[in-house]
Formats: sequence, C-alpha cells, structure tokens
Amino acid sequence: MHLDVLDLRNFYYRTQLGRAAQRAIRDHVVDLWPTSGTGMAGMTVAGFGFAVPLLRPYLQPARRVIGLMPAQQGVMPWPAGEPNVSALCDETCWPLETGRVDRLVVMHGLETSDNLDAMLAESWRVLGPGGRALFIVPNRAGLWAPRETTPFGFGRPYTLTQLDQTVRRAGFVPERHAAALYIPPSHRKFWLRSAAMWERVGTRVSGLLAAGVVMLEVSKQVAQPRKPGLGAAVRKPLSILEGAGKPIADAF
Repeated sequence: MHLDVLDLRNFYYRTQLGRAAQRAIRDHVVDLWPTSGTGMAGMTVAGFGFAVPLLRPYLQPARRVIGLMPAQQGVMPWPAGEPNVSALCDETCWPLETGRVDRLVVMHGLETSDNLDAMLAESWRVLGPGGRALFIVPNRAGLWAPRETTPFGFGRPYTLTQLDQTVRRAGFVPERHAAALYIPPSHRKFWLRSAAMWERVGTRVSGLLAAGVVMLEVSKQVAQPRKPGLGAAVRKPLSILEGAGKPIADAF
C-alpha cells in the first residue's frame, strides 16, 4: 500500500511532529554518511520512496542528488526554491544507468512496495560496486508502526532480523545498523520540545526503549571474474617445453 505524496509532504513539512521525525532520522543518516570532508565529493546520491527529507545535507557536497518517487505514490518537485532533482518512476524500473549510484537511501519504499523482490533487484542494479545503501523501515516493536496517523503506520513493519534477512536474499551485505524515533508519535508540545533529548537517551539505552524505525546500511560486493582457462594454464606450467626432443644417451 503506497502513501500519497501530498500526505507525505504535509506530514514532513507542515507538522511539528513530521519535522521532528525528519530531523531525528536525518541526523542518524548524517552520522553514518558524514557530509564534511571530501567523502561525498564526486558521489551520486539517490533516494527512493520518499527519502528527499533526508537528502538535503548532500545537495552541496555530492556531485549529484536524485530523488526517485514511485508512480503509485506520486511525485513532487524538490528541493523547494531550487532546480528540481526529483523524478517519477516505476518502482521496478528506475531511470538510472547500471552502477551509477554511490549512496542510496530508501525510506517509505521497502515496506510499501508492491513488488519487493523486483524493487530490491533494481536497488542492486543502480548501485555501483562497493556502493552503500541505507534501508529505513518502521520498527515492528516500536510505538510508531501501530499508529496510522503517521506514514510509519502503513505497510509492513520489520524487525532488524527480518530486514537483515530480506536484504541478504537480494544479494546485499549488511554492514551497520542504527535506530531512530524514540519519542512517541504524539503532537503534544511536551514530547515535541523534548524530542532531541529522547533521541540522545534512546540511542544510549536502545535495549530498553523501542525506536520507531530501524536503519540498515548494506554494501554491494561484486566478485572479480576469473579468466577462462586460467586453471588449465596453472596445471600445466611447463607447457613451453612440450615438443622438445628426448635427450640422447652419451655414447662414450
């Protein structure tokens, strides 16, 4: 079940709770993929689903930023007031060349997909060798998944183990994981004002508090192909001497 792009836009950009959620998740993304230094220079960063709220920090340091939004969801121009970098696409056919993306963020794309295997295969295709992807999904054990008043209450929630198994089947190699959204999904001012504090506390005692989302960073590892016939060449290392005449016995 895909969400409507207008509902997503209104939540993340026009409600205090949505802006708090955006900030909490984005801070964890930047912790995993820092924008300082030269790490992002020359890289292509893409987002799929509704990941654009997390991509703004990379507009300046990255060579290129692309926001892909599935047709069932709809698309909106982004970023506001700047040249548009978002595009509408089929969730199983992205308008990107194979191996073009260095960093990929998927949010509100995995849990709502109509064709999960094909969508993950497309994620694998566009990612370059050694590239990294970050999958962000509602936490099955968290407070946000049961509440349909936010975008995290739709689709299939995951545990970290379930997410790990899902991406492994698609050929990805899990690298690191994180969690975010430790505040309750409430519009009350007390929770909104203390959101940053709850994120800090939740990160330290994550075994006691259930986060609203789980985040799994994965990499794409491609084995180096072997040259045909190499084994045979190694098994016969002295083939250069083939055809030489047999030694003649000493007559004396």
